[in-house]
Amino acid sequence: MDIDKFLKTAVAEDIGRGDLFSKIGEAVPTTGQVIAKSAGVFAGKVYISRLAKLYNLEIFWKIEDGEHFDSGDTLFQISGNSHALMSLERVILNIVLHASSIASLTNQYVQKISKYGVKLLDTRKTRPLLREFEKYASQVGGAINHRMGLDDALMLKDTHLKTIENLDAFLEEARKKIPWTTKIEIECEDVEVAKAIILKDVDIVMCDNMTPEQVAEVVKFRNEHSPKTLLEASGNITLENIEEFAKTGVDAISTGSPIHQANWIDISMKIN
Repeated sequence: MDIDKFLKTAVAEDIGRGDLFSKIGEAVPTTGQVIAKSAGVFAGKVYISRLAKLYNLEIFWKIEDGEHFDSGDTLFQISGNSHALMSLERVILNIVLHASSIASLTNQYVQKISKYGVKLLDTRKTRPLLREFEKYASQVGGAINHRMGLDDALMLKDTHLKTIENLDAFLEEARKKIPWTTKIEIECEDVEVAKAIILKDVDIVMCDNMTPEQVAEVVKFRNEHSPKTLLEASGNITLENIEEFAKTGVDAISTGSPIHQANWIDISMKIN
C-alpha cells in the first residue's frame, strides 16, 4: 500500500461519517506541539510529512527519524486550521507512537549486537496491511529488512521441505526459474542438517531454534567448508540472549520481537 493510500485510509477510519467537532463553529488558526512523555527513538517523519501535505498542515521539525529523544522533548510543531488539526490529531499520534515504539525496541536489539558486526534482520511477522509501515519503523531503529514478501527471495522452511521429495533436483530447477540475482535460503533446526545444506547450492542457511553453542558449531563448519555461505540465526531470540548468538560469528540474526512485542511509548499533543 502506498503512503498516500495508507494515510487516507487511516484518516477515513477515524473520521467515519464526519468529525462532529468540525460541523460546529468556525475553524480558527491552531498550533500544536507533539511532546514526548518518555524516552525513545523517533520514527514517523516520512509519514507525518506526507500527511501534512495532503491536509494542508505546516510542520516545524525538531527531530529526525532515528534520533533519540527524552521525556519532555518537543518532537515537532504542527499548525493548521482547528477543524483539520483536531480531525487528524489521533492519526498523527498513532503513527508516531506505533513507529517510534518499534524503532525504540529495535534499537535496543541493535545496540546489543552491533559491536560484533552482526546485522539485525526483521521478519514477516507484521500486522496485516502494515508490513511496509512496520518494516520502515524497524529500519529506522537500525534493523535491515528481511523479505518484504514471498517474491523477493526463495526461502525453504521446514513446512516447505516436507513437500519436497528431492531437494537437489528442486534446487537445480529453482536456479533455472528464479531471477539470477535472487537468493535461496534454507531453514535448518538440526546441526547436522545445517552442515549438509551448507554444502549445497544455497546462499543462506538459517539456524533456527538452535542454542548459541549449536550455532557456533555450524559457524565453524561453514568457515572451514563454504565461507561464501551466509548464516542467519533465528528462533527464540530475546533482548536477554541476542548477544550470545552474536558472539557465535553468524552474519545476521532475525527476530520479529521488536515489531510484535514493542510496547507503546508515551507521546501526546498539546495545543498552544
